[in-house]
Amino acid sequence: MREIDHYIDGSTYTSGDRSSDVFDPNQGSVQAKVRLGTAADLQKAIDAANAALPGWAATNPQRRARVMFKFKELVEANMQSLAELLASEHGKVVADAKGDVQRGLEVIEFACSIPQALKGEYTVGAGPGIDVYSMRQPLGIGAGITPFNFPAMIPMWMFGMAIACGNAFILKPSERDPSVPVRLAELMKEAGLPDGILNVVHGDKEMVDAILDHEDIKAVSFVGSSDIAQYIYSRGTANGKRVQAFGGAKNHGIVLPDADLDQVVNDLTGAAFGSAGERCMALPVVVPVGDDTADALRAKLLPAIDALRVGISTDAEAHYGPVVSAAHRARIEQYIQMGVDEGAELVVDGRGFKLQGHEEGFFIGPTLFDHVKPTMKSYQDEIFGPVLQIVRAKDFEEAVRLPSQHEYGNGVAIFTRNGHAAREFTARVNVGMVGINVPIPVPVSYHSFGGWKRSGFGDIGQYGMEGMRFWTKNKVVTQRWPDGSAAGDHREAFIIPTMG
Repeated sequence: MREIDHYIDGSTYTSGDRSSDVFDPNQGSVQAKVRLGTAADLQKAIDAANAALPGWAATNPQRRARVMFKFKELVEANMQSLAELLASEHGKVVADAKGDVQRGLEVIEFACSIPQALKGEYTVGAGPGIDVYSMRQPLGIGAGITPFNFPAMIPMWMFGMAIACGNAFILKPSERDPSVPVRLAELMKEAGLPDGILNVVHGDKEMVDAILDHEDIKAVSFVGSSDIAQYIYSRGTANGKRVQAFGGAKNHGIVLPDADLDQVVNDLTGAAFGSAGERCMALPVVVPVGDDTADALRAKLLPAIDALRVGISTDAEAHYGPVVSAAHRARIEQYIQMGVDEGAELVVDGRGFKLQGHEEGFFIGPTLFDHVKPTMKSYQDEIFGPVLQIVRAKDFEEAVRLPSQHEYGNGVAIFTRNGHAAREFTARVNVGMVGINVPIPVPVSYHSFGGWKRSGFGDIGQYGMEGMRFWTKNKVVTQRWPDGSAAGDHREAFIIPTMG
């Protein structure tokens, strides 16, 4: 059976006898074993990073950018094999897996512009003969702890920016689909990255805690569930680290009466059921305003859902594939039953879905609820599966209030032809990322990603200029070059300096 090892100092590294199963979600069978590392394995990665860091930090930004350019070319050349490998462990269809890789590459493209992003500020003549300038310098060693649902995109979001800024990086990917992160590290080496600058260690909570506690790791970036995000933020910051930790979501799609319902249905089916709903920016809640809108939307949703094709990852005609594990499928089915028990109307039930020839695969059909109430736990919690809930709002004010009062604040979308209503909604809604007739409002790479409330812990977003600021520290220099003409008793030297 295939074994997936750590990747440390430019080569695979085998250590210890603890391992975890990596499944083929299409078949429901174990396809590989991934080694679970210890604090000693992390220390080996840190030793490699510390040895390589001074040379990389001193490398000028243009040369660091050239490595990113070459890495981008290599990933594009290997797109098909990367997508197939990703799909085989995660379960998403190959076309969606290519999107996973491509969205990560878009951040790598931004990282190629790092010489421009790292430019500081300069003020000539801030005071008599005094100039002031700033510079951005790398932190040292950074770490990323990434989830199973985007095993290519989110690691590239993290290590692309961190490494371009001159840091070394230790990546701890999900143990559920760890092969693509290792392959990306190999491609970084092929692109010219020095050994030791990007290391991949596998593990469970033992490895996570070792990362959070190690004094040589200066910053940690995390994406996952909110409870774990809060834990990582609290423990990491208590240890003096800079931490950004992004958690769960319950994104809402607001549908005003003037919306183009055909377009809404097309967007909703993709955003709610694509990747089997295993996206933190999925759209699992739709909020039609008024019963007439809700009834019309429901009538159009039913045939669209009926037309969805659930298939194996390599099925080019499939809209989505299996979920990542049997345990996750069971969790989704429990939430469906919870919704029934709470009194929501189960319109389409995806439980018990079986794909001929793949009966042991981790499949679940699309599910639709109507008349879901905000008091229901199935609405309050993140289900993270192919489940769409209709929560009817009586008016615009309630439509603004629902996502604003929810404990999560990752993303929200509004569907309307009314520019004033969209502008009003955008200004007032208490959510970090907003789409106007855009169902999944993930910002482009030169802006920044970040949710509010329990969707995000920390003050700085992922990638873009905020990513650059997260992975660097700012130094400000105030300089004066005396001309030798100063005289007097210098009593002014005992007074707080001013620029007057």
